[in-house]
Amino acid sequence: MVGSSQKNKSAGAASKGPRSELSTLDFGSAGGDVARALAECAGKIEVQEGGDAFAGVAEDAAVLYANGQNDLAAQVLSEFVTGLTPGQGEPVWLMLIDLYKLTGKRAEFDERVIAYARSFEKSPPPWDGADTPVAAGKTAAPAVALGTALTDQVTKQFERVREAAKKNGAVKIDLSRLRSADESGCALLRTLMSDLNAASVTIRLSGASTVANMLRGQVLAGRRENQQMWLLLLDMLQQTDDIDTFEEVALDYAITFEESPPSWEPKAVSEMASTTAELVTAVQMDDGFVLEGDVLGTNAEPVRQLAAFAAERSRVDVDCARLRRIDFVSAGAMFNVLAQLQGQGKLIVLKDVNAMVAALLRVMGIDQVARLQLRN
Repeated sequence: MVGSSQKNKSAGAASKGPRSELSTLDFGSAGGDVARALAECAGKIEVQEGGDAFAGVAEDAAVLYANGQNDLAAQVLSEFVTGLTPGQGEPVWLMLIDLYKLTGKRAEFDERVIAYARSFEKSPPPWDGADTPVAAGKTAAPAVALGTALTDQVTKQFERVREAAKKNGAVKIDLSRLRSADESGCALLRTLMSDLNAASVTIRLSGASTVANMLRGQVLAGRRENQQMWLLLLDMLQQTDDIDTFEEVALDYAITFEESPPSWEPKAVSEMASTTAELVTAVQMDDGFVLEGDVLGTNAEPVRQLAAFAAERSRVDVDCARLRRIDFVSAGAMFNVLAQLQGQGKLIVLKDVNAMVAALLRVMGIDQVARLQLRN
């Protein structure tokens, strides 16, 4: 079955051209139909006969896993490594071991790591729990990246964020691109945060210092206007844990509006993050981007957020340590985004990618438009 698949893909490659043609495909037209996308794009995927002897098996398994066919992917990999002589095919072995971790199959994992250690005479990858499947009904925290202006145009966006965050119990809000704000936009953001706090939703903010600096240039002590803007400025200063600047602005607020300012109640990142891993992610979000969980479908929000995040940066490090799966269509959309960013002279580094996802990214040619670093 695998051999036949390789031949079909090789024949398609000969007639259709190199894998770089993937950049011309419209993955948005698949409408979420992965089978149709696979059929449309199979001829564009090139397998070099006589090159890497294991490429066909790796690509078959990667596409099966991306399409949610975990058992078939495991079968393809397991049958292949069983027939190898000692010391051969380590990348395929690592894919199989990673797949067992990703799907929570501890018994199969333990059996294969013993065989791996014998075959390669070295310690196998550990069962570190990082890839344990997400519990049923639980998904990665929703995330929203605001644009350059905070106005009443965000009303509908905030409604969707509020609904998703309350359902999930957590939300990430990236404010680092904001360059301007008006009174109504500031009021909307304050109301959103107040509602989520009242609902005990965990909020992880990035870019609070950017917003604070921007707002300080838009308020004027002694001028009794834009009160919501003043209050959001104080909120952001609490997020940055800058008590000295907070007290200075609070005094100006009291003089301007002739009323007591909000009290100092810092919402430090450590209070918003429930684990050490979340704390690191929250601290680094200003400088990097995080992909986690399952990225699925033509309208996968994380792909659009990555494009927006990279718009004003020359390099973006994408933390993929908790990225479990990306499907074929989303990977195609990511290729198109990364190809555009590469054309703009930007460097995108996908870091700590698991072996199964990495194989699909290579199938899609993403390693040609971004730097790919596998997880150790």
